[in-house]
Amino acid sequence: MERVIVKYLSDYLYEDKLISRQQHGFIRRKSMSTNLLETLNDWTLAIDNGDSITAAYIDFAKAFDNVSHQKLFHKL
Repeated sequence: MERVIVKYLSDYLYEDKLISRQQHGFIRRKSMSTNLLETLNDWTLAIDNGDSITAAYIDFAKAFDNVSHQKLFHKL
């Protein structure tokens, strides 16, 4: 049942453009590796066209460890 729900929900989100095609996290057949390959391809094309590249990486690994859980639960 879960697979059926995920399929219909995913189709709905893509068709109504509620989720970007560039999304890689939590998407079937996409992963960190596909994200890196797509990024490398984009950078290569930009360099070939003489464009400059700026990249910023943010690590949210422990972001919720610094938040008051009581306030977070209240907001949720």
